[in-house]
Amino acid sequence: MYAVIATGGKQYKVSEGDVIRVEKLGVEAGENVVFNQVLAVKDETLKVGEDVAAATVEGTVVDNGRAKKVIVYRYKPKTGYHKKNGHRQAYTAVKIDKING
Repeated sequence: MYAVIATGGKQYKVSEGDVIRVEKLGVEAGENVVFNQVLAVKDETLKVGEDVAAATVEGTVVDNGRAKKVIVYRYKPKTGYHKKNGHRQAYTAVKIDKING
């Protein structure tokens, strides 16, 4: 059984027991989180649309952290312009406990 959920502007295919990294949710580690925006659920058959309007996915927050640094380097030839910048995206790791669909 799996479900497709949407959070943080992205879509994730999840099963029970999976640990996924989503955009930062602002929830402390150890707390429960419920994803209400379920796009599809597959058990024996694939359910979408009105069939999954009341479906939810429950999970537990495992960790809050920041990803590895991504280097952004801007350069324009023949002008002497170059700029180096870095970015670390914040994430929340969530363990999927239950799919209610």
